[in-house]
Amino acid sequence: MTQCPACSAALPPEDVFCEECGVRLSVEAEAPSNKACAKCGAPADEQDESGFCLQCGFRSGLRERDHIEIDLGPDLGGVTDRGLRHHRNEDYFAIEFIDAAAVQALIVCDGVSSSSDADLASKTAAEAVWLSLAEALGKGKFDSADALRSAIQKAQKAVCAIPYQEREDTNPPSTTIVSAVVVNRVATVAWAGDSRAYWINPDGAQQLTTDDSWLNSVVRSGQMTEEEALQSREAHAITKWLGRDSNGNFESSMIEVPLNGPGMLLLCTDGLWNFAPRAADIAALTAGVEGGALSISRKLVEFAIGCGGIDNITAGIARFSEA
Repeated sequence: MTQCPACSAALPPEDVFCEECGVRLSVEAEAPSNKACAKCGAPADEQDESGFCLQCGFRSGLRERDHIEIDLGPDLGGVTDRGLRHHRNEDYFAIEFIDAAAVQALIVCDGVSSSSDADLASKTAAEAVWLSLAEALGKGKFDSADALRSAIQKAQKAVCAIPYQEREDTNPPSTTIVSAVVVNRVATVAWAGDSRAYWINPDGAQQLTTDDSWLNSVVRSGQMTEEEALQSREAHAITKWLGRDSNGNFESSMIEVPLNGPGMLLLCTDGLWNFAPRAADIAALTAGVEGGALSISRKLVEFAIGCGGIDNITAGIARFSEA
């Protein structure tokens, strides 16, 4: 057995990445870059082990999916980032605005790390939902709930269709999902898993989704108190997801919420909310942050990275002024 240099987990000697924290175990791969910062020219010894320049803060060596930003104007945007501990970004998101129909759509997926091709599962699901919504919008009469329900069913089929060779040490590709469609200031939100949606306004924040988790299941059934359940290693295990091993339990939960007054709709993965688990924590993080939706999303991602960045992080935001 070998020991992970980051989290000290005991691992088989043939492993390339730590199964616990995702850090690359190859000594060669962990060697510092010999390239100067691409932004300010600072020498290699001024870059930390995660690729951040100590002079200007620019992060080098990113792959295509490691960090993605979507900027659709001051009121619609988002960021996804690999974080500091995972070897790849298994989150994926899509944000769109259909001007002709005045419809905002946000889709956030978090590939389940214990599954095969988790990064492909999240991308497949997000793209399937968006394509299905776009098709429904193109037909004229648009019912948000019906369109979103159908879109997530199509995403389930698409994730199940990802090629997978059954093995004892891994599960079929799977992902969580949270998606919102906003029409005439009414948000239809659907989800499966523990990616979340919040409505944040001057009065505070409200969590719109309820995590599909083992913790919520046993607390709701009265088997344990929340304090007792939080002590279990299963506390954050999800009970619903998209994927062929969901045992047919893939139908999403759904709510409709009027977005009254000024505020913002935030969709995010647990890479963010694990460091700010209460709605009040999310409200505090966004209070007083200047700039548009992209700037606020960046601040949230930077917060999670500053807390250790132990997971992939995604935040997508739609802002609304006074109705």
